[in-house]
Amino acid sequence: MNLPLNIDFTGKVVVVTGAGGVLCGTMAKAFAQAGAKVAALDLNEEAVKKLADECKAEGLICEGYKANVLEPEALEAVHGQVLKDLGPCDILVNGAGGNNPRATTDNEYQHEAQEGQKTFFDLDAGGVDFVFKLNFQGTLLPTQAFAKDMVEKKSGCILNISSMNAYIPLTKIPAYSGAKAAISNFTQWLATHFAGTGIRCNAIAPGFLVSNQNRALLFNEDGTPTARSEKILNGTPTRRFVDSEELLGGVFFLCDDRAASAITGVVLPIDAGFAAYSGV
Repeated sequence: MNLPLNIDFTGKVVVVTGAGGVLCGTMAKAFAQAGAKVAALDLNEEAVKKLADECKAEGLICEGYKANVLEPEALEAVHGQVLKDLGPCDILVNGAGGNNPRATTDNEYQHEAQEGQKTFFDLDAGGVDFVFKLNFQGTLLPTQAFAKDMVEKKSGCILNISSMNAYIPLTKIPAYSGAKAAISNFTQWLATHFAGTGIRCNAIAPGFLVSNQNRALLFNEDGTPTARSEKILNGTPTRRFVDSEELLGGVFFLCDDRAASAITGVVLPIDAGFAAYSGV
C-alpha cells in the first residue's frame, strides 16, 4: 500500500489489538511499512500469524500473537512476550471490538414492528453485556497491560477506535452505539489521567466502511445499495463509503509525537462528512 504521510516510525514498538480483522490488519501492516516493530494481537491466531508472515516476506518487522482482550492474565503473558521479542510498547492501537446479533433489533422503530421480529423487548441481556465488555473492557484491559511501558518511559501514544455511532446512535444497534460512546468518553478520561506522564491518548471515529463481513448488508446481489445502505449514503454529503486505507492518514498523524505533540483527548471523524451533515 502507499503510505499517506511521510512519517517515520522506525524503532517504535506498535501494539495493535484486533489485528486479525481487515481494518486493524491494514493499520498494523502500514505501521510496519513505516518502520515500526509491530505486535499484531487477535484471538484469531491464524489471521495474525498470516499477517506477520506477509510482513516478514516484505522485510518488515511484525509478530503475531494470540490474545483475548478480555482476559487480563492472558494479556499480561502476551505483554511479557512482546517485551522479549520487540521491546517496550511505544504506541498502542486498541482496535478490538464489534457487535453481536443478540444485542441488535430487527426493526428500526417499535411502531413498525411485525410479528416474529426481534424488537427492543427481545434484546438479550447477555448479548448486550458481551458487546459492552468487548468494546469497553477490550480497550481498558490492553491499556492496563501495555501503558505501563509508556509510564516508565514517560512517553507514548494510545489510539482508540470509536465510531460514528458514538456521536448519534444508529437504529437497530443500541448496545454497540452505547459502547462506542463510552470509548469516546474513555479516550478523554485517559488523556486527562495520563497527561502528566507524557502519554497522549486520542481516537478515530471511522465512517461506514465496506468489508467482506458487511457487504451483503450494504449491497444487493446486483450491486445496488440496500435500503439501509441508501440511508447511509443519503446522510453522507460525499455520497460514498470510506476505504480502510483512508484511515491511515489520521492514524499516523495522531500517533506521531512531532506532528501531534499537543493533541490529546480528541476523537477524529474520518467519515466522508457523515458527522457534519444535518440531512438538510
